Amino acid sequence: MKVKVLENKTNELKLEIDDSTICEALRKELWEDKTLIQASYSRKHSIESPVLVIQTEGKSAKKALQDAIARLEKKSEEFAKSIKAAVK
Repeated sequence: MKVKVLENKTNELKLEIDDSTICEALRKELWEDKTLIQASYSRKHSIESPVLVIQTEGKSAKKALQDAIARLEKKSEEFAKSIKAAVK
């Protein structure tokens, strides 16, 4: 997976991520953060990589992204355990 930082300010982060599924998972998880002002992604054309935009207030956008990734990792581990237990 390729990730390119387009903008890195304290309260705003723009990332080009070559996977729209990952963008959607991050966008949804970011909205769990109370400091979030905006989490969205878009792309100009279907063959281009989407751009994820994160804006926060009271916490850095980078920290909000790191927190969202940590929560997704935990959910992924829980999901894997549930699947393994179900298909024994």
